Amino acid sequence: MNQGIFITIEGGEGAGKSSLIGQLANTLQKLGKAVTVTREPGGIPIAEQIRGVILDTANTAMDARTEALLYAAARRQHLVEKVLPALQGGHIVLCDRFVDSSLAYQGHARGLGMEEVWRINEFAIAGVMPHLTLYMDVSPETGLGRIAMNEVREVNRLDLERHSFHERVRAGYQLLLQQFPERMVQIDAEQSPERVLQSAMDVIQRRFAGL
Repeated sequence: MNQGIFITIEGGEGAGKSSLIGQLANTLQKLGKAVTVTREPGGIPIAEQIRGVILDTANTAMDARTEALLYAAARRQHLVEKVLPALQGGHIVLCDRFVDSSLAYQGHARGLGMEEVWRINEFAIAGVMPHLTLYMDVSPETGLGRIAMNEVREVNRLDLERHSFHERVRAGYQLLLQQFPERMVQIDAEQSPERVLQSAMDVIQRRFAGL
C-alpha cells in the first residue's frame, strides 16, 4: 500500500484537540480513507502507563528533565508500536500531540531550552516527523475555562500550573510556527467547533491532493 500521512494536532490545555481529531476522523472516513486516531503520551499500553506517571497530580515534585525524558520514552514506544505500522499500512494517522508539545512545554515553558529538548527527542523519533501539524491557538483564559466547565475531563498535573506557565506554552508554539512554517499551520480554536473543523479540513485538502 501507499505510504500513509502523519498529521499531528497541537495546542494548549483546553484547545479542543480531542474533539477536532474525532470530527476529522469521522469526516475522512466518510471520504473512504483509512484513519488511525491516537494520542501522546499514550496510545499503547506502555506509553499509557508512562502517561499516568507524568500527569498524576500527586507528582508535583517531578523534575523538568525527568518529565522531558518520560515524554520522549513514551513517544518512542508509541511511534514504533503504533504510528509507523499504521503509516506503513497506508493510513492517515491523526495524533493528539507529538514532539512539538515537548518543545513548547518542556523546552520553552519549563525553561529547559528548545534545542536541548529537541536533542532528547531527536534520538527518540529517529527522523520521523509529521507531514502536517495543525496548531490550535487558544488563549489560556479560554482553554482553562473550558476545562473548568468540563465535568467529564479529569484534571491533570499540567492543569494545575500557574497562568504564566500556560502563557509561556502559547509563546513556545508561536516560536515553533515561525521555525516550521512549511509544516505547521495555525487554526483559530476560539471559533465554533464547526468553523474549526472546516478550517482544518481546508488545510488538509489543500496540502494533500485527492483527499
